[in-house]
Amino acid sequence: METNKNEHYFYVLECSDGTYYGGYSTDVNRRIEQHNNGKGAKYTRGRTPVKLLYSESFEEKGDALRAEISFKKLSRQQKEYFLQERRSEN
Repeated sequence: METNKNEHYFYVLECSDGTYYGGYSTDVNRRIEQHNNGKGAKYTRGRTPVKLLYSESFEEKGDALRAEISFKKLSRQQKEYFLQERRSEN
């Protein structure tokens, strides 16, 4: 995935235990590498390897952070629906 320094990303990972993690970054590839090297979020450290399921770019940091917060508030079932809907759009 190409990343642009002026873009902000909301992304969703699937952890090795099957749980989902939503995050924010300006460089998704670098951030996934950090997660898989145990240098990412505390939540993912014991759940590697992680796999990217979804990412969305935003021009404004606040928009990407709001997307992350909204995702984290969803139930597991709602997260699965969110991901299924995004996959069917592609």
